[in-house]
Amino acid sequence: MGRNLNMNISPQFRPFITLYYREVRRFMKVIVQTIFAPIVSSGLYLLIFGVSLGKSIQLQNGLSYLAFLIPGLVMMSVLNNAFQNASSSIVSGKFSGDLEDWRTSPLNIYAILWALAFGGLTRGVIVGLITLCVGEAFYFTMNGHLLVPENAGLLFTFLLIGGLSFSMFGISVAFWAKTFDHMSGVGSFVILPLIYLGGVFFSLEGLHPFWQTLSKGNPLLYFINGVRYSMLGVSDVSPQVALTVSIGALLVVHFIALRILKKASYARW
Repeated sequence: MGRNLNMNISPQFRPFITLYYREVRRFMKVIVQTIFAPIVSSGLYLLIFGVSLGKSIQLQNGLSYLAFLIPGLVMMSVLNNAFQNASSSIVSGKFSGDLEDWRTSPLNIYAILWALAFGGLTRGVIVGLITLCVGEAFYFTMNGHLLVPENAGLLFTFLLIGGLSFSMFGISVAFWAKTFDHMSGVGSFVILPLIYLGGVFFSLEGLHPFWQTLSKGNPLLYFINGVRYSMLGVSDVSPQVALTVSIGALLVVHFIALRILKKASYARW
């Protein structure tokens, strides 16, 4: 299949498509860990917080807590899985020798960067969409109808920007990390707090003004609220601000990842 795929692709895009295809096959080989395990986690969040505890939580805008929770979990799934896919590919490649092979291949740094980024995006979006389907099932059971997104195009835009941003962030962190422990530390002490404090489980309306101001410095707040606005039509920040900050975050992590790849190409992987 890979040989037939290469035969139908323009030569200048063949290295990019080949690496991207490899990334997709890599996480599909362990589909239970990469796809189904995060879905179980999201299902438990929905069951415990959205269904069990959500009945006693009243939001000021009149939304049910389950409806409020679903967009946040969708974006959380995309960000987490995009980061994990891109970073694990680099870190495992350091030990398996794959990175050395890339140096002797026709791959340039742009093909490597975007192939890994789109590979992480693909895994993130797959898990995010399945999480959305699980959330829709819970919502239909509780309310008798589906939660229809207010703006599907804007929803896809935020998922695309968020997935690419965290894939490139994962690439940057993976080249910096010397061991799997370093990667685990970044996930536990950076990624996890940013996601949980980004408005997945709470609205800024219920926070003290000091914490509201602090939360507004978290770029993940804008990713998550962009998805929430796309699905519900309401959010803690305006969609224009959320989109502007999200694009700005993507440009920053792209610059950082590209710079790190350029330095790595002249050094030992």
